[in-house]
Amino acid sequence: MTGRFPEDFLFGASTSAHQIEGSHDVDGRGESVWDVFARTPGAIEGGGDASVATDSYRRWRDDIDLLSELGLGAYRFSVGWSRIVPDGRGRVETRGLDHYERVVDTLLDRGIAPVLTLNHWDMPQALMADGGWISRGAVDAFAEFTTAVAERLADRVDWWITQNEPWIIQLLGYQLGLHAPGIADHRSAVTAGHHVLLAHGVGADILHGYERPKVGSALSLFPCDPATDTEADREAAWGSDGYVNRWYLEPLLGSVYPADMRAHWERAIGGDLDFIRDSDEQAIGGRSDFLGVNYYTRRVMAAAPANPFPWRVVGPSGDVARTDEGWEVAPDSFRDLLIRLSRDYPGVPLLITENGAVSGESPTHDGRVHDVRRIAYLRSHLNAVHEAIAAGADVRGYLHWSLLDNFEWSLGYRPRFGLVHVDYPTGRRTIKDSGRHYADIVRARSLDVPLPEAPSADTGAVE
Repeated sequence: MTGRFPEDFLFGASTSAHQIEGSHDVDGRGESVWDVFARTPGAIEGGGDASVATDSYRRWRDDIDLLSELGLGAYRFSVGWSRIVPDGRGRVETRGLDHYERVVDTLLDRGIAPVLTLNHWDMPQALMADGGWISRGAVDAFAEFTTAVAERLADRVDWWITQNEPWIIQLLGYQLGLHAPGIADHRSAVTAGHHVLLAHGVGADILHGYERPKVGSALSLFPCDPATDTEADREAAWGSDGYVNRWYLEPLLGSVYPADMRAHWERAIGGDLDFIRDSDEQAIGGRSDFLGVNYYTRRVMAAAPANPFPWRVVGPSGDVARTDEGWEVAPDSFRDLLIRLSRDYPGVPLLITENGAVSGESPTHDGRVHDVRRIAYLRSHLNAVHEAIAAGADVRGYLHWSLLDNFEWSLGYRPRFGLVHVDYPTGRRTIKDSGRHYADIVRARSLDVPLPEAPSADTGAVE
């Protein structure tokens, strides 16, 4: 692993409001769809919720101190939608805006670039009265939210992400019911996903009315490989690619929804996609100044009877490296994905907005967290980014998921993604070996740095 990253390459880390903030009853915050979903028996592994999480609404200065200690130049965070427009429409809560203004100003004072996400899944519960994202009215509500945040922060924030992972919202929130709001219906799902993309277009138009903002969406992208070299499995992989990737990439960065996937969805719901109006695709496309890439692993696909789609995930054959969540570690697929994106959508810069691994190590007798597997994952994926850049991919930065261990949605607090370990009962933060190694990489702007040495007395803890 040799070579340096560009001098202007952004190294940072990511979080989201609902996963870290807690303080749900503070400063006029309204109820979100995840507050309600978490009260559903069995919805959250371990039965927890995010009412405390990592207590970052109160401890945000501690978290910025950690960013500074690690030498990171960028911080992706989200603005809690329910904190800004508690009732979904109408009244704007200025105390929430005041909080995020303090966060942004402190980041800028520390020389850390804010990367602000508007919707990281915490839609106000009040909007469910009209069906949430199933309703076209959610697009108007998102426009009001975007306007409120832009009026306060667009003069200081350069990087804006309108939507985080539209496919996950559509799939887990409205198709399988495994995430908030817990709806399981194919027509509702594809309708909701379309409105999320339409809201991106509306939000981008609002933000482009200001001088500074660069606007994009963060997509959860999964390269799809055939399980065998048979024509049937190759077709299954291409269909899965359309379902997971192209259905969002094409309207955002191309011009229209892919025809093969329109046909798949029409078969799945047994009717036309009449909620896509004539002018909608023009209102979505051509508005992305960059693409946010969230990458964790790949999908290995095989042909299957249509139910409702003719493919299934079978996973890789043989013994492969996996994270604690069972996901294959596949950095070569990451490299190839970045090269593909730059080839298919030339002129669209890429920002890695999430990449990370579940690895459950805790502090040992020396006070340190020796997460050697996360270090290996981090190095292999940063090497993949470097190789993609060398091959011509226009990658502007890498934001690791996550800065902190946090509330991982329906999986509760079991999976740990953080560069920083959080002891949930006390809130104590301890920088893991991976965090310190990442800091070394950032400082050198290169992977040519030594691996962590033997434990020392320095615990890196923040009380």
